[in-house]
Amino acid sequence: MRIAFLMHNGYGIGGTIRTTFNLAQALAERHDIEIVSVLRHRELPTFDLDPRVRLRHLVDLRTESDDPRHQLPAKVFPAAESRYRQYSELTDERVAGYLRTADADVIVGTRPGLNVHLALQGTYRAVRVGQEHLTLDTHPKALRRGLRRVYPRLDALTTVTEADAECYRRGMRLPGVRIEALPNSVPEPAVAPADGHGRLVVAAGRLAKVKRYDLLIRAFGKVAAERPDWGLRIYGGGEEEPRLRRLVDELGLYNNVFLMGRASPIEPEWTKGSIAAVTSSFEGFGMTIVEAMRCGLPVVSTACPLGPPEIIKDGVDGRLVPPGDPDAVASALLELIGDDGLRRRMGSAAQVNSQRFDPAPVAERCERLFTELVAARKAGHGPRRPMRGTLLTGAYTAIDAAAGVAAHAGRAVRRRGTVRGKEAGA
Repeated sequence: MRIAFLMHNGYGIGGTIRTTFNLAQALAERHDIEIVSVLRHRELPTFDLDPRVRLRHLVDLRTESDDPRHQLPAKVFPAAESRYRQYSELTDERVAGYLRTADADVIVGTRPGLNVHLALQGTYRAVRVGQEHLTLDTHPKALRRGLRRVYPRLDALTTVTEADAECYRRGMRLPGVRIEALPNSVPEPAVAPADGHGRLVVAAGRLAKVKRYDLLIRAFGKVAAERPDWGLRIYGGGEEEPRLRRLVDELGLYNNVFLMGRASPIEPEWTKGSIAAVTSSFEGFGMTIVEAMRCGLPVVSTACPLGPPEIIKDGVDGRLVPPGDPDAVASALLELIGDDGLRRRMGSAAQVNSQRFDPAPVAERCERLFTELVAARKAGHGPRRPMRGTLLTGAYTAIDAAAGVAAHAGRAVRRRGTVRGKEAGA
């Protein structure tokens, strides 16, 4: 099969980029794979990519950010989508041109705004698959209304958890659209697994409020009071860093809690620890959980929606505790810290159980889905044909209204700078 992934910016940093690259490389064992990046802001991608996978771009921000068409707001990409301000009449034009001429058997959109493009503009000869890397409930109501209107034109929609797939089945009512859970994949680490001897708890991820590192630091204050020989290392950067540093100082934990900054690759840092910790109030999936488990660490995690309960087997390869409860986090950490045998058994189980997230089995599930969708299309089954002509213009109007474009209509033509740092992500 010829399979194409349409993504926001394959040259940036982010979980969607990483997991798309992983899946594309696994599928390239047997298929012709292309990644089409709408935007490009640097010479080479941040993540390594198998040479068998072609990477191309549609808009090069290094040379085209001043194009007059890129100063005008997008009409297709929905305004309620979080990346809307990075899209324009130029991206509308380039994405439409690509979809009109693509010769792929399957085209996969990797975020809601691009799924809208795919649903409205993808040709009937290609199977159209929308991917959801966040969750339905995290999208604004205006965006959900717009997606509900156009997603019936997709052949399939995949989510990263079964819980979110069920949310789409119940909440979106997409007749004729196949909705499947397809988890993110994490390759086998290139380092030896943790041996369970290091007296470190490790956490990693964006320093954002939703990750609740403040709760983890407070919980570790209780751990340090009983086991001052243990430390906590938190890897990552973000807007919460100054507040977290102040909290460490206020609690007098400067000898036990360390904000380590960003680390790439992260695998060697996981293996220096013996336990991983996740205290998020919400996780769409939980890539860091799988990364830590693949490195042989049991994970203490909040049982927050939606990912952790589908990844961790409580009491087998980690512990699940109630969200927002520092005492429960501290108790679970102390249980593993105080029992060397339990900690090592759970670490070994984590390493084995996380193999189900290896790119190979995930790619097999993906391949099976795509094969069935292509067969159904050849048999004459599938969604309605994409809109054309005046019908398409009418669809834009409907989507724009649902997504709140009216709020933008009175704005003057706006400047769009080159994508920087975090804006270049998934």
